[in-house]
Amino acid sequence: MQLWQYIARRIILLPILIVGITLLAFIVSHLVPADPLGMVLSERAMNNPDIVAAYRARWGYDQPLAKQYVVYVENLARGDLGESIATQHPVLKDLQQFFPATLELTLAAMMFTIFFGIPLGVIAAIYRDHWPDHAARILALVGVSVPVFWLGLLLLNVFYFHLDWLPGPGRLDANLPPPPTRTGLYTIDSLLAGQWETFKNALAHLFLPALVLGAYTMGAVSRMTRSSLLDVLDQDYMRTAKAKGLSNWAQIVRHALRNALIPTITIVGLAFGDLMSGAVLTETIFSWPGMGRYAVTAASYLDLQAIMGVTIIIATTYILVNLMADIAYGLLDPRIRIGG
Repeated sequence: MQLWQYIARRIILLPILIVGITLLAFIVSHLVPADPLGMVLSERAMNNPDIVAAYRARWGYDQPLAKQYVVYVENLARGDLGESIATQHPVLKDLQQFFPATLELTLAAMMFTIFFGIPLGVIAAIYRDHWPDHAARILALVGVSVPVFWLGLLLLNVFYFHLDWLPGPGRLDANLPPPPTRTGLYTIDSLLAGQWETFKNALAHLFLPALVLGAYTMGAVSRMTRSSLLDVLDQDYMRTAKAKGLSNWAQIVRHALRNALIPTITIVGLAFGDLMSGAVLTETIFSWPGMGRYAVTAASYLDLQAIMGVTIIIATTYILVNLMADIAYGLLDPRIRIGG
């Protein structure tokens, strides 16, 4: 099977997956045994049948669930995610405000995961059962074991309150205005605008939350890289490469790493979705104005439209990232795309 056919098959499945996600999210969100109107109406208003009926008609809650879902999908096809009960704004407008902050944090955490997790795993495999291996495994164990909220508070206490090496919560210092909005990512927008002071400040604010968020996935990627690389190094063709007199690093770079990275790519693809959905605690600790905080507010108000919007955005991003992981599989190992 050609690579483009392999990619096309994956792309064709995307709309089916997204529709399935909307259906599942809709059913789960409507199974909550509570009335969302009770979060926005006073007790006196809730006792007035006319007011309750008017609000139910406005938000479409007076219709059968099946019809509500059909209407939601029709609106979704037009790019309409509904209106938030809590903010009284279109959900799409809210997400356009909060999504870039979460995406920037997630991308930074993923870069930390890849740039530290994979080299740590490679070093641990090359120096198996020696002190570099033990040190890398300890770092990986700490990463997957330490709770996010504890690590976040610890790093803030050390590097912000005591040492004053890094800035505190938020995306920028209070005296710095945001850069002109192009992507919503402050680091990118400040670079495009040539605002170097803003770029350095945004990068400094991004460092600690990205480290905290990426610590767990860094540990998982490091352990998977070590395990898969050790398995590859035991293969017959690696013994042949060693017999030819190639150095350890040449064996790793030319022959082993390509095959060893296939399981690691799986972890990286899964980790991206985990980072986006798991940013709630990190965003709360560092006052990061992203989708995590928006989702917490939506859940506290039983804001079904907002909850659905957040779910769909995260799930769609997760699917697209895993599509890229599938493409990477095909590039690294032709046998995968041949098998379909």
